[in-house]
Amino acid sequence: MKAIILAAGYATRLYPLTLNQPKALLPIAHKPILDYIVEELITIPVMREVIVISNHRFANHFYTWADSIRYPVPIRIVDDGTTSDENKLGAIGDIQLVLSQTPMEEDLLVIAGDTFFTFHLLDFYRYYEAIQRDCFLVKTIRDVQQLRRMGVVQLNSMQKVIGFEEKPQEPKSDKASYAAYFYLQDTLPLFQLYLNQGKNPDAPGNFPAWLHTFKDVYAYTFQGDCYDIGTPESYKEVNDLFS
Repeated sequence: MKAIILAAGYATRLYPLTLNQPKALLPIAHKPILDYIVEELITIPVMREVIVISNHRFANHFYTWADSIRYPVPIRIVDDGTTSDENKLGAIGDIQLVLSQTPMEEDLLVIAGDTFFTFHLLDFYRYYEAIQRDCFLVKTIRDVQQLRRMGVVQLNSMQKVIGFEEKPQEPKSDKASYAAYFYLQDTLPLFQLYLNQGKNPDAPGNFPAWLHTFKDVYAYTFQGDCYDIGTPESYKEVNDLFS
């Protein structure tokens, strides 16, 4: 298995914090968000490589970071060549760029590089290993206002995805999706098909929302916290909680 960490966004809502620093390298309790993610990825026993995809503007920041750390799994930085929020490829476009440069002979884990979480990715992997189906993370959210700002997932009794809506005004379930995904090797060519059909390349959740309509996709309900650090206020709040 390989992993792609999506870190090519420009995080304009976090300005001025991210004017000269990529969001994934912002520190929480004096350690970059990216390190927390990699530390969880390397607990997965079949992990063979971690690929961090960056935009061109911040690529050197990630090269410097990669030179400064030592992990038992190789870390590779990919520069997607974009320079601003206006010409970005989008998360799904970035995934396809990596796949086009590095033909995958393994399954793939995709995770957002700006996610700070308190659950264990190894538990998610064990679920994936047991079901051997494409799957992603969900959490039970009771607050309807919060659900209206998220991807909302409908599941059957076996945790199979039977519905997926992005930011619905009337949520049909209390399960919200989060940006971590396991994909089987035979699913990976479908990223190009998705883009060829003119689908939205931006948010990574758009792909499983499309995929579940013709292929079995499952969800793992995690226990713990997962923070989307989108504003200076939310960044300060997470730092205050974990400092």
